[in-house]
Amino acid sequence: MHEIVLAIGFGIVTSAILALGAVGFSLQFGVSNIFNLAYGDIMTVSAFVAYVTNADAGANIWVSMAAGAAAGSLLSVAINRFIYTPFIRRGTALFTMVMVSLAVGTVVENAVQAIAGDGFRGYRLGAVKSINLAGMSFTSRQLIIVGIAVVSMVGLHVLLRGTRVGKAMRATATHPELARSCGVPTDRVTAIAWGISGALCGLAGVALALNLAAFDFTFGQSFLLIIVAAAVFGSVGQPYGAMAGAVVIGMASEIAAVYVPSLKEVVAFALLVIVLLIRPNGLWPGAFVQKMNVAAR
Repeated sequence: MHEIVLAIGFGIVTSAILALGAVGFSLQFGVSNIFNLAYGDIMTVSAFVAYVTNADAGANIWVSMAAGAAAGSLLSVAINRFIYTPFIRRGTALFTMVMVSLAVGTVVENAVQAIAGDGFRGYRLGAVKSINLAGMSFTSRQLIIVGIAVVSMVGLHVLLRGTRVGKAMRATATHPELARSCGVPTDRVTAIAWGISGALCGLAGVALALNLAAFDFTFGQSFLLIIVAAAVFGSVGQPYGAMAGAVVIGMASEIAAVYVPSLKEVVAFALLVIVLLIRPNGLWPGAFVQKMNVAAR
């Protein structure tokens, strides 16, 4: 029983990191209809930017995390603006866009390898104490990561539901042509959405690197599969569904690891398959189905 309680604590941290990544991934798909497979490599770039800020510039880890989030935001906006958007304007098919994003990810990954090398990196961190809460064990950094994820999710909810920019994002995600005809500056809204999702991607990359203690040029792409699983579990394109998917998959994978560590990722994808068999469009299908119908026309 004690192992299960500890696993729940690990699951909370994993879910927090996964939520940052999955919500950003879903937000990108929602506004652009792009299944961005370069997402994991942007996480890697953000983690390395934070490393340079921390290890070389001497900044503390939280300033470095902000630098990583900014790098993820800027890189995401640039990739969408200068690579994805020209393809979309030419009417490129969805499958072709997936391949384009895969190619972009490969280029970014190899560029990171060429610049940073193959070795593992680790942030320069001070001593940290363990904190026990209800039988679960956390470090202070892990609790801050969970806090950042919670604040980010609440902030995104307020943005989407309570601001004009959020309403414009929802309109653009639901029907971009109709939104444009109603006066919504869809290009600007899309750029803002990619900036926000890129910042979430950057935060997820740095948080994951912190939690792993050491990382290399492939670690973000390795975690991308779990992010995609959480996003699809909750209906890709739906930020709220991605939050739910992150919690379910994060908790289930850590609890499964108590019994069979090698099945940690297998359980996550097994859950995904089961849910898709029952609900083929995910847990929160509304906007996702509508988006696919619009794309098919």
